[in-house]
Amino acid sequence: MRILIIFIFLISNSFANENPNVKNLVINKILKKHDSITFLDSKNKQINLNNYHGNLILLNFWATWCAPCKEEMPSLDKLQINSNFDKLEIFPINVGNESIKKSKNFFEDLRINNLELYFDKSVNLTKKFSLRGIPTTIFINRDGEEFARIIGSTDFEDKEFLEWLKSFN
Repeated sequence: MRILIIFIFLISNSFANENPNVKNLVINKILKKHDSITFLDSKNKQINLNNYHGNLILLNFWATWCAPCKEEMPSLDKLQINSNFDKLEIFPINVGNESIKKSKNFFEDLRINNLELYFDKSVNLTKKFSLRGIPTTIFINRDGEEFARIIGSTDFEDKEFLEWLKSFN
């Protein structure tokens, strides 16, 4: 009986780690540790990701002029209030060197009510994460390691995406 339980656990665990059919998702074969991840909130206060250790972190890099960013932002807003993700911290980080006013207008136009605004005015994170374009979403596990990213836009309400993300919450 124990062998059967162990076998079922191993089989189900191997399926959980498979790459789900989620648009633009790239799962890292090797976890990446990023040190000193800081950026600013809309009040110019510095945010340090070390203060969120123990949480699943989603960094979404975007700009107001980016059409795919505009397309995915409403579903990211809904993910923020999804009750299945109580240990998820979402940081939509504007990397377009845009004003707070322009960014707030972008959120207002899209009726984004659940997300806060964050900024990488120095564009340090763009370099640190080797972003090749936006939107890009980085997933950081509870130990502070990048384990996956979505390159391009996606639907954060997609059923397969939500099931995959639940396994890390």
